[in-house]
Amino acid sequence: MFAVLKTGGKQYKVQSGDVLRVEKLAAEAGDKVQFNDILMVGDQIGTPTIEGAAVQAEVIEQIKGAKTITFVKRRRKHSSKRTRGHRQQLTLLRITDILEKGADKSGVKAAVGAASAVAVAAAAPAPKAAPKKAAPKKAEAKAESPKADAGADDLKKLSGVGPALEKKLVAAGVTTFAQIAAWTEADIAEFDEKLSFKGRIEREGWVDQAKELAKG
Repeated sequence: MFAVLKTGGKQYKVQSGDVLRVEKLAAEAGDKVQFNDILMVGDQIGTPTIEGAAVQAEVIEQIKGAKTITFVKRRRKHSSKRTRGHRQQLTLLRITDILEKGADKSGVKAAVGAASAVAVAAAAPAPKAAPKKAAPKKAEAKAESPKADAGADDLKKLSGVGPALEKKLVAAGVTTFAQIAAWTEADIAEFDEKLSFKGRIEREGWVDQAKELAKG
């Protein structure tokens, strides 16, 4: 029996015993994970997914893909050139089981992308602090900042990011350089489309900038 699963913005046709490389998952070697976004199992087609179906796999190891080189040249008053290498982080796994139903009772943890896990952890609410004494009314009149969380970074340090783009990122749950530094190609494509950045993320090199800024 074969199945078609979706992960990391891509679709894979698999059957038991297949070895597969996917976008990096938040898992360690030896862990068993379960993919719940199943588009097809045998002759059964989902609408768009099949409720209760799943594909289970064992993580073999975390690896990196082949190195790719990109060259960017800007024709402006202050022209610039940049060559950048990239190796996509991947997870190598072996398909162990294909479930037509009963996925919610299997007890196997769901496969989660590494970038998504970082975003969820960053978005987790901080412990409640002791109530503070009310500030004077003058302080209340101060305009609210788009970064209300104490742990948020100043995203305007990224090239091409002003107050308007920063508000868009914060509204989408992106508040730290660490989140942006962990973006995969699929994440970049998703945010580029969702926030109408029109290729700005890749063009300005936000991921590389965020990695440097996250180091402090």
